Amino acid sequence: MLRAIDRERFDVIPVGITRDGAFILEDDDPDKFALRAEHLPEVVDNGTRIIWPDSALSRELKVSDASGVRSLGEIDVVFPILHGRFGEDGTVQGFLELLDLPYVGAGLLMSAIGMDKHTTKSILRSAGVPVVPWVTVTRRDLDRDRDLWERRIRALGLPAFVKPARAGSSVGVSKVSDWSELDAALDVAFAEDRTVLVEQGVVGREVECGVLQGRDGGAPRVSVAGEIVITGRDFYDFEAKYLGAPGIDLVCPAELLPGELAEMQRVAARAFEAVGGEGLSRVDFFYTGTEFFVNEVNTMPGFTPISMFPTCWIASGMSYPELITELIDLALAR
Repeated sequence: MLRAIDRERFDVIPVGITRDGAFILEDDDPDKFALRAEHLPEVVDNGTRIIWPDSALSRELKVSDASGVRSLGEIDVVFPILHGRFGEDGTVQGFLELLDLPYVGAGLLMSAIGMDKHTTKSILRSAGVPVVPWVTVTRRDLDRDRDLWERRIRALGLPAFVKPARAGSSVGVSKVSDWSELDAALDVAFAEDRTVLVEQGVVGREVECGVLQGRDGGAPRVSVAGEIVITGRDFYDFEAKYLGAPGIDLVCPAELLPGELAEMQRVAARAFEAVGGEGLSRVDFFYTGTEFFVNEVNTMPGFTPISMFPTCWIASGMSYPELITELIDLALAR
């Protein structure tokens, strides 16, 4: 995004967050943050500290470093390009709400809903959106009555997918093809969150589309569909999503009949509105040939050059820089 944003219109102040939670002034260098299998980028504490506005009456951003405190000017909008907990789950969004700073993407409530898979699926189901059958379980549930919960889980059938309730980018996800693999899969998921979902495996195509909030109160806009074709991996995992690992082909636009695409776009818009309808989302489906099941609603989808969200919008006639500009304009309008 640093590379693609329209520099004639926008001045960018890159803010990094270290593993310890310090907000620092980062380098405006796209190459520094390139995703490579041999080296995942990390924000390293450089001694600077971002000083956020001291009240909702100000939008002045400052930075302190060895030479003192200096102003970075007034900021118009924040683009929280963050995945997972403490970034995509409403925490940063709530922080920005307190400062009355405009920001891109879903608001606090939509972010929190979208981050929690159990809550998302419950809300979608109540809105009449088809979702994959699932069981939500905690360690305490298993300790209290292992036989009961194992019966509920086994009733889903094989294969099954075990996922942390609140994690992103397929972190902590395992495919269970034999029940002997269940305990190990639960351990991996519980390492990421105290609540875990076990989902029924669906035989079908994996298709996705991008959704943008409508302009001036209009209906959500939905892109063409993309398809994830698995050729040599168990599922679309972190390495395939972000590092271009082999075994996955991304096809966009997906081969769907006009009626199939129209139905997918209708369900995607309905799912988007059901969870809050702000900013953007990528809606992921399993298509059985007769029905579209919503798998997830991602409120801050991947933005790498191989990510499906920008790819689908580019295939729909919008360039990468135009997409970024549209998201910022939506934030300012809201």
